[in-house]
Amino acid sequence: MAKKTTAGTTEKSMGKAGLSVKDGIISSLKGINEIEAEIVSLVRNTVSHTLQATGTVASEGVHLSKDVVKGAIAATEEVGTGLILSTKSVAKGIVMGISDVGGDVLTVSGQTVKGAVKGAAEIGADVGLVARRAVDGVIEATKEIGGNVEDVAKVAVGGAIEAAGLIGNTAVRSVKDMLVGVVEGVREVLSAAIPQSKTTGSQKIKAASETAERKTEISRSRKRGGE
Repeated sequence: MAKKTTAGTTEKSMGKAGLSVKDGIISSLKGINEIEAEIVSLVRNTVSHTLQATGTVASEGVHLSKDVVKGAIAATEEVGTGLILSTKSVAKGIVMGISDVGGDVLTVSGQTVKGAVKGAAEIGADVGLVARRAVDGVIEATKEIGGNVEDVAKVAVGGAIEAAGLIGNTAVRSVKDMLVGVVEGVREVLSAAIPQSKTTGSQKIKAASETAERKTEISRSRKRGGE
C-alpha cells in the first residue's frame, strides 16, 4: 500500500511532461527487451539449424560463431548503431545454439567474446562496453543451459582481455575496467580468474591480528610464570 501511495504522489508532482517521459521510457524499455529476446531466438535457431545441417558440430562451431558475430557487426554498420545493445543477445544466442546441438560451449564462448571485441575495434565502437555485454551474454546463457559457469566465465574474461591485447594498451585497460563489474557480480564464479580478491586481503589482516594477539598472550603468560 505504501509503495502505491508513494508512486501516486510522485506522479502528481511530476506533471504531464514527466508522465509523458515516464510512459515513453517504459514503452521503449519493454520494446528493447522484446528486441533482445528476438535476437537471441534468431541467433540460437540460426546456429543450431546450421550445425544440424552440416553435421560437423565440433569443427564448425567456432567458425560459425565468428560468422554470426561478423553478421551482427555488419548489421550495425548498415543501421549505424546498436552493436552494444545487440552484443549480449548475439553472444547468448550463439552459446545456446551451440548447446542445442551438443557443441563445445567453452571454446565457442571464448571465440565469441574475442570476435565481438575485435569487431568493436574495427568499427570504432566502445571496446570495453562491447566486451562487457559479450561476457554477460555467454555467462547468462551458460546459467540457463546449466553449464559450468565458472569455466565459461574464466574463458570469456580471458578471451576479452586477449583480444584487447591485440588492439592496444588503452583497449586492455578499458576492457579490464568494464569487467571488474562482472567479477564483482559473480565473484564466486570468477574467484579462479582473479586470484587476489578483497576477501583474501581481509583474511590476511585478520590472521596477522590473531597472530599478534597470540604472541601478546604468550608474553603475558611467561611474565606471570616468572613472578
